[in-house]
Amino acid sequence: MPLLKALIQDQPLLISSLIQYSAQYHGEREIVTRTIDKNIHRITYSALYKRTQRLAHALESLGAEPGDRIGTIAWNSFRHLEVYYATSGIGCICHTVNPRLFTEQLIYIINHAEDKFLFIDSSFIELVEQLSPSLKGVKGVIVMCAKEEMFETTLDNIHCYETLIAGHEDHYAWPSFDENTASSLCYTSGTTGNPKGVLYSHRSTVLHSWCVSSVDTLGICNKDSLLVIVPMFHANAWGTPYAAPMSGAKMVFPGPHLDGESLVELIENEDITVSAAVPTVWLGILQYLKKTGKKLGTLERVAIGGTAAPPIMVRTLQEEYGVQVCHAWGMTEMSPLGTTGVLKKDSLSLPKEEQYKLQEKQGRGIYGVEMKIVDDNGLELPRDGVAFGNLMVRGPWIASRYFKDEGGEVLDPDGWFPTGDVATLDSEGYMQITDRAKDVIKSGGEWIGSIELENVAMEHEGVAECAVIGVFHPKWDERPLLVVVRESGSTVTPEELLKFFVGKVAKWWTPDDVVFVPELPHTPTGKVLKTKLRKEFSGHVLPTVS
Repeated sequence: MPLLKALIQDQPLLISSLIQYSAQYHGEREIVTRTIDKNIHRITYSALYKRTQRLAHALESLGAEPGDRIGTIAWNSFRHLEVYYATSGIGCICHTVNPRLFTEQLIYIINHAEDKFLFIDSSFIELVEQLSPSLKGVKGVIVMCAKEEMFETTLDNIHCYETLIAGHEDHYAWPSFDENTASSLCYTSGTTGNPKGVLYSHRSTVLHSWCVSSVDTLGICNKDSLLVIVPMFHANAWGTPYAAPMSGAKMVFPGPHLDGESLVELIENEDITVSAAVPTVWLGILQYLKKTGKKLGTLERVAIGGTAAPPIMVRTLQEEYGVQVCHAWGMTEMSPLGTTGVLKKDSLSLPKEEQYKLQEKQGRGIYGVEMKIVDDNGLELPRDGVAFGNLMVRGPWIASRYFKDEGGEVLDPDGWFPTGDVATLDSEGYMQITDRAKDVIKSGGEWIGSIELENVAMEHEGVAECAVIGVFHPKWDERPLLVVVRESGSTVTPEELLKFFVGKVAKWWTPDDVVFVPELPHTPTGKVLKTKLRKEFSGHVLPTVS
């Protein structure tokens, strides 16, 4: 018997519907931006929606056509949000470019994406001037500022954003098209080899936004004031620029000002209730709070992701500042959310220490994301919280391949995507990353996870930041080396730190040596760049080598 089709309207899930909804049902809610010059700009959803429609007309007047890639090199701001929606809304593809990448990588991805136009903040004019001779297909550059803020530039075909949109109507009939049409393009950070493009669809973005807004995820709702710290040029700011308009939440953009003082000031002045950022940002905030004695006001909950949050950071935020922490995990290829650490009802009755143990994990798989772990032969491993293997994922907002087929076929025969992480899964659905596959330390035929060692070291009051890497050992192949940035004023010694591991990890996991450095190298997305550390310490001789 043939399947019976439902009698439900077939309406495509399109990104333009999100900003249209926010204007209609939450029109007076604010979008606040700290500008480059540190002024505060305010606009409502209804006013921003009118400007977005003007921008849609302006793009068409420039010659932008469906399928064109439109690049952005910009900070988090109301104008950047307008570009998000206007480009995707008319059928173009919003390509967010990370300005923190190396010059060669920037040239590569702009050319690889074949960006037709670039929207840039004024602070990036000099950068784009340097890039311009190598950019093959860019037809024009739009500087996201007012006429009086324009700088002299050598760039050809330059436009002022405000002048460009001023003469256009604030009513636009958004086209309807297949929801599987490409909407935005983000590139991986490319720590090894060239960055690869991940091409999102309207459907995947809307579905992901619903998930981000759910209570068991980030729980963004119209009562919230969201501080959007995660850069809009990194995995679409974890989907929050789409989830907030869907729910009508107030949005606060910090611009380029991500220091502790600036962020705490916004939290205080804008009644922030929720935010999300990588651990290095929260570290800066906590250091500022410790220095000044300030609190976090109305802030209720935060998500920490990008890399594992040190347990001491979770405890400090919750116990000293009353802010609930949700550990989260994902990747650019996953739009990017995969797991969140919102505790299950039964877990809330556990002793505090057991709750913290669960919070140290990366969280539970959210609806829409399937997960499994496999060994090197592809055989699935048990979900017992002990066995660890290669983490695989699949779902409706997870990449099926990279843009222009870079890297070839990436899925296994059953449609699973290899994340490159090594992890455990338990019977309750909690996942814990033990390491990146490329960062696992292989000692005497056994694996040592660097993240657990880093978490222990971060508990010591003399450690501001640290990383664990594997270095050569003639007997064991590799042994762990702890690389530490001391807290200001700390005189902690290697002997003290190594003693600190006693009883906290297996004896053979304890690092063989400790070295102190003034700072750690970071990737453009804030993760510790272990490839650089391994190169720097490739000749390091461990004291255990006789």
